[in-house]
Amino acid sequence: MTDTPKRPTSKPAPQVPGLPRALPDFIHINRYWDRLHDTFAAKILPGECYVTAADEAIVTVLGSCVSACVRDRRLRIGGMNHFMLPEGGADRATSPVILSSASRYGNFAMELLINAILRHGGRREHLEVKIFGGARVLRSVTDIGQRNIAFAREYLSLEGLDLQSEDVGGPFPRKLYYFPATGRARIKKLRRLQNRTMLEREDRYRRQIEQTPVQGDVELF
Repeated sequence: MTDTPKRPTSKPAPQVPGLPRALPDFIHINRYWDRLHDTFAAKILPGECYVTAADEAIVTVLGSCVSACVRDRRLRIGGMNHFMLPEGGADRATSPVILSSASRYGNFAMELLINAILRHGGRREHLEVKIFGGARVLRSVTDIGQRNIAFAREYLSLEGLDLQSEDVGGPFPRKLYYFPATGRARIKKLRRLQNRTMLEREDRYRRQIEQTPVQGDVELF
């Protein structure tokens, strides 16, 4: 028997009056009223995913991680993930075994997002995708951001999914707002970080996934 990545626990997040009902797999995600955009919003962290059929935003802050924003343009249901491939080592970077193992993190992140949309009525032929992130913000022998970008592009190409637009790479982290109902995305480049929370969060996430390798395969419906 092989191990597979575990889905987040479904402990409900604190509720806000008037908050749209979350889909069953995503009740643990923190949501709040976003005054800037005058809408409810769900905030996701590294390793998380959120899908919604409601008119709300999804928010995250990206350094070297990448987020794919996917929606069914006819049904107006969509979501966002936030993932990073394990870094590995400079002497292992070209190993097919290491690359195959690492890609499973990205595969799982994409499978979790896309399958959730399909389970709630979405159709593969109606999906549109945007990708963001992959900045070079972590001190590393390898450029983790570029590896994440390359993985996302290759994955979408192999799956025949429509990549509508992207904002990736560069030296600056990004704050990303995505609105699945319309497909609109809004990016703010963080040229000055107010604190190191985002960098510390990504570094913890990177160390966590490197210490707990994923085994087993994932499949799209």
